[in-house]
Amino acid sequence: MDDERAQNPAVERFRELLRIPTISSIDESEVDGTRFVAFREAVERLYPGIARTLERQVLAGHSLLYRWRGEDPGDPLVLMAHIDVVPVVPAEWEHDPFGAALVGTGTDAAISARGAIDDKGSLVAILEAVESLLAEGFVPAHDVYLAFGHNEETAGDGARTIVAALDAEGVRPSLVLDEGGAVVQGVLPGVERPTAMIGVAERGVMTVRLTARELGGHASTPPARPATARLARAVLRLHRHPFPTRLVAPVRAMLDTVAPHTRGPLKPVLRSIGVTGALLARVFARLGPEMNALVRTTAVVTEMSGATGANVLATTARASVNVRLLPGDTVDSALRRIRRVIADPAIDLETVSASEASPVSPWTGAAWDRIAAATAATLGDDVIPTPYIQLGASDSRWFTGISRHVYRFTPFSLTRPEREALHSHNERIRVAVWLRGIDFYRELVRAG
Repeated sequence: MDDERAQNPAVERFRELLRIPTISSIDESEVDGTRFVAFREAVERLYPGIARTLERQVLAGHSLLYRWRGEDPGDPLVLMAHIDVVPVVPAEWEHDPFGAALVGTGTDAAISARGAIDDKGSLVAILEAVESLLAEGFVPAHDVYLAFGHNEETAGDGARTIVAALDAEGVRPSLVLDEGGAVVQGVLPGVERPTAMIGVAERGVMTVRLTARELGGHASTPPARPATARLARAVLRLHRHPFPTRLVAPVRAMLDTVAPHTRGPLKPVLRSIGVTGALLARVFARLGPEMNALVRTTAVVTEMSGATGANVLATTARASVNVRLLPGDTVDSALRRIRRVIADPAIDLETVSASEASPVSPWTGAAWDRIAAATAATLGDDVIPTPYIQLGASDSRWFTGISRHVYRFTPFSLTRPEREALHSHNERIRVAVWLRGIDFYRELVRAG
C-alpha cells in the first residue's frame, strides 16, 4: 500500500483500538469487562488532547460521554458511535479478526478487522477529527458531545443511560448523528452517481415467539399433526404471505431526490411517483434484500427448537420471528397480522421484545443542510445526499426523545461486498475511505 498511508499515525491508532476485542453479549456474564476498560484507557492515552480538554463521564459501566464546551452551550451537536462489536468465528476469516491486518495495495488497501466499519470506524474517525481540531486551537461555536455506547449490538442500556444523563441536564441537541447508511453506488436502479444514504428514521424491531405444544412421547408413534409440523406450517405461511409493499414518506423523498439523476426507462416512472408509487414498491421488493426492506415491514424466522433428542416427540416446538417495522406499522398491528396469517389458534404468540419505528426527522432545514454540506465538501460534490429509512436498529433511537433532528449516516463509501461483511467474516474498510471519514467529521464540527 501507499507508504504515506501505511505510516499515518491515525491509521496506527485505529489499528490499535481495533485489536481490543470489545465483544458484547446479551448474557452480561459472558462479557469481559476488562476489554472495555482497556479500550477506555487506550483512548485516554492515544488522544491526549481529548483527555485534557473534554469532560468525560463513564456511564452504565462502560459507555462514554464526552462534553466539548463551545462558545455557547445551546444547540449542541451529538456525534455517536458504539464501542462494542459482535462475536467472530475466527476460522471463517482470512486474517485474524482482531489483528487489524493491512491488506491490499493502492486504492484497495484496507484494514481487516471486526469493527472496522461497525462501528469503530466511525468512533475512531470522530476521535481523530476532534483531536486534530483541538491541536489547531479550534473552539466550537456550540457544545459538542461524543456519545459512545458499549452495548449497542445487544440493545443494552448504554445509550439509554447517556440520554437520561443529557435529559437530566436539559440538553436538547440541534443535531444527532449516529451510524447508518453509507455512500453507495449502483443500489438505486437507474442512478449511476454515488448516493449518501442518510437515515431520517429507522424501522422498529420486535421478536415474536411462536410455540406449538403437544403431549410428547416416543418418536416411533407420532401423532397425525405433531407440534413440529404445526409450527412448520405456521412458518411457511409467514414466508408465503409477506407484509404488503408501500412507499413511506422518506422513501418517496429519496426517489424524488434521485429522479433528476436517473437514466433509462425508470426516469419517467420516478417523475410520476404520485401515480406509479404502488407499482414501484412492488418492483423494488424484487430487487434484492436491501430494496425489499425499504418498501415493506419484514418478518423472518431466525431460531427454531424442538425436542431434546432425535427419538423424542417435542412437547413444545418454538420459532423466533424477527420483525422490522416500517413507519406506519406498529407492534400491535404487526402482531395482529401474524396471527391472521398463521391462522392457527393452537399456536401461541408471545412478544418477547418490541420497539416501535422511530419518529421521522426532517430532510430539510439547518441540521439536514449541515450534513449535506459536509458530505459535498469532503466525500465528493458528485455525491447525492438523500433521505432514506435506516434498515437496522441503532442506539440513535433513544435520542429521539430529546431531539427532533436525529440522523443515521456513516461517512464511508462502501461497496456491496463491504456492506455484506458487516456482522459476517472478513469485515474491512479501505484506508483512503476511512481517512476521508475523518475529514467529514471535522467539517461537520467546524460548521456548527
